[in-house]
Amino acid sequence: MTFETLSLSHAGGVATLTLNRPDAANAMNIKMAEELMKAAIQFDEDPSVRAVILTGAGSSMFCAGGDLASFSAEGDRLPSVIKEMTTYLHAAISRFARMDAPLIAAVNGTAAGAGFSLVLMADLVWSVGSAKFTLAYTRAGLVPDGSSTYYLSRIVGLRRAQELALTNRVLTAPEAENWGIVNRVVGDDDLMAEVGKLAAGLAVGPTGAYGEAKRLMNMGTQESLETQMELEARGIAGAARGHDAQEGIRAFLEKRPAKFDGNKI
Repeated sequence: MTFETLSLSHAGGVATLTLNRPDAANAMNIKMAEELMKAAIQFDEDPSVRAVILTGAGSSMFCAGGDLASFSAEGDRLPSVIKEMTTYLHAAISRFARMDAPLIAAVNGTAAGAGFSLVLMADLVWSVGSAKFTLAYTRAGLVPDGSSTYYLSRIVGLRRAQELALTNRVLTAPEAENWGIVNRVVGDDDLMAEVGKLAAGLAVGPTGAYGEAKRLMNMGTQESLETQMELEARGIAGAARGHDAQEGIRAFLEKRPAKFDGNKI
């Protein structure tokens, strides 16, 4: 698939998706939102994709958020355009959240607005030390979208989430790591090598089990204890039927590395 606002490569089970509008700070317009949706559907349907890296083009911006210049040009049509844009973006995030392949955000620079939302929805986040993180929506008189009001309070707690939304506080990468938004901060020159190693390891793992674990984690704050434990029981029983669980158990007992094929549960 050919994209206008994204670039995509795929090798060794790892798909690398790059936000590719560097002259516009990788800001999100309606086309990028639509293409993110199409990429997410493609990854969700392609069993050869067993890990996904999401990063930005250039060396200073992961994603500056919504493209306010394009918003301004819409005039009175802006509310309708935003409804269409969020339809695409939210469909993309829904697919990313529910696909089996783990999604790693490789944050190469500042993540603001919708860019911060993309960071929050990722399964794992590696960041350069020079990156900054800010919601920034209310600074422009707008309201957070892109799943940020779902994920942020779950990650940092309600009080800190309210602070970020209302004051537009800018977090450094070490602060974001301390708050649990970022898993690991690495040197600016080391980001893609470190993330590549992480993704390569995940790409030979039990992809179906990863997907079920992601879904269970996302449901964990919404269900009662008994319902969640039933979902866990059904999930692990389903996994036990598959090749990867049987291979993983044999490999453990035989004291050898497992050879997973990434089967769906």
